[in-house]
Amino acid sequence: MSTIMKQYPPARCLLYIDFMISRARAKRLARVTVTSTLLGTSTLLSACLMGGGDESSILRGDEAAARGDLDAALAEYRLAVRRGSDDASALVRVAHTYAEMGRIDEAGEYYHQAVDQDPDFADQAVSDMVRLARAARDRDDLFGLASAMETAMSFRPGITMQDMALPLARHYFRSGEYATALPYYQASIAGMQGDTIPDVVFEAASAYDEVGDCRRALLYYEDYRTLISRYNPRRGEVDWKIGSCSLRLAQELRLEGEDEEALAQIERTIALGEPRSDQAQAYIEMAEILSDLGRCEDAMDAYLQVRRVDQTGTSPLVELAQWRFDQLRFVGPAGGGLGTGC
Repeated sequence: MSTIMKQYPPARCLLYIDFMISRARAKRLARVTVTSTLLGTSTLLSACLMGGGDESSILRGDEAAARGDLDAALAEYRLAVRRGSDDASALVRVAHTYAEMGRIDEAGEYYHQAVDQDPDFADQAVSDMVRLARAARDRDDLFGLASAMETAMSFRPGITMQDMALPLARHYFRSGEYATALPYYQASIAGMQGDTIPDVVFEAASAYDEVGDCRRALLYYEDYRTLISRYNPRRGEVDWKIGSCSLRLAQELRLEGEDEEALAQIERTIALGEPRSDQAQAYIEMAEILSDLGRCEDAMDAYLQVRRVDQTGTSPLVELAQWRFDQLRFVGPAGGGLGTGC
């Protein structure tokens, strides 16, 4: 046994045992041969993970696990832990049994305790949690998928599983956790390699929009717009979102003194004509930027458009536009008179 323990450190030993059990079952050996193989494997497991505490409970648990009686195995392992077998090997047995039973939270809890004592078990923990995550995905249990992957990443931060990126992104998006969803959307889109799904691009854009990052949101909205037909029912929706986001970004850019870029964003809002309710404000913003840039004639033209696009006819924006137009138009000599000019 000492030779086995040297050849297979604890974390690898569990994987070796799983392999031995799977091979015995796959070969469809006679019942007595399978039983003999599994009992031999349970002895190997004891050799691999020998620690303190109640070894008789651990041995009985190993035998029950080899028979496939997970309830009995779990009871024995937990009894060993209660009797003082709090070393990593006993805790891993409990965690792995919970994982085999599909109980994500309990498996994660015991794996955390085990890895705190022996970091070598981190790979075993990640392997079990990723397996549970995939099982949850296959049965459309997005909460289970997220829980299992969050636990896996707690052991190996930065781990990425391409096949689970999109369901995770959509889970966090639907839960309102937009910032958390974004890296998964990025990974999902990157993995599509030219076969981009329009709806995924639109969702990524919406997530950026929700966290207030209009600059990135607009890149995805524009990509989505090019991917769909002009007759697509969502064309109007994406135009509205692009126009709204462009207007907000323009206002942010003006505060930063980036007038030229702000003007380009405002022009996009006006070119799309969406949102219709914001067109008067867009022309006001355009006129103010043009005035700041010294383009008086263009600014006055923009102010004149406010009355045309205003949907109420009595908006304070119409009065503001007329007042600012008069300021630019009726400027006296050397800047005197009624207005101020540009």
